[in-house]
Amino acid sequence: MIRPTVIAPCALLALAACGDMSGADTKAVQRLDTPPPGAAPGTCWAQDTSPAVVETVTEQILVSPAEVADDGTVTRPASYRTETAQKIVQERRVTRFQVPCRAELTPEFNTSVQRALKARGLYRGPINGQLDRGTRAAIRRFQKPQGFDSDILSIAGARQLGLIAVARDTPDTPG
Repeated sequence: MIRPTVIAPCALLALAACGDMSGADTKAVQRLDTPPPGAAPGTCWAQDTSPAVVETVTEQILVSPAEVADDGTVTRPASYRTETAQKIVQERRVTRFQVPCRAELTPEFNTSVQRALKARGLYRGPINGQLDRGTRAAIRRFQKPQGFDSDILSIAGARQLGLIAVARDTPDTPG
């Protein structure tokens, strides 16, 4: 006999393992505490992990063909077995990208992000300097068409919004 006191904690653990599955997007985007190897000192990074896409394929395999009499009647039908296999359609991907450091994410910077997104018709919320759910959704809407599905603003995205200066090569002056 299974006691209810055992079932309840197990059910809670199972639900907790599911996390927020409210949408189809189960990607994990997170800020990294340490920059990846080879990154410039003082830079900040995030990591986007896309899970592998697995497809389940079910096939009917012929075990023995049907036996048919000379007059066309089936004397013994064909027999089949079912085989189910899983196939990885897309490998798991980990993408690291440079982001503004936490110290740069001031209310003033966040206000500029909101204004830039609002000017592009991507943000409908209040200009309040907070990186709230609406602001993050607008950041994702801005970056997704460029092939970057994240609600964490990348340095590249911030440059495209005109919020971070773009380094320019200066021509050498003749000596």
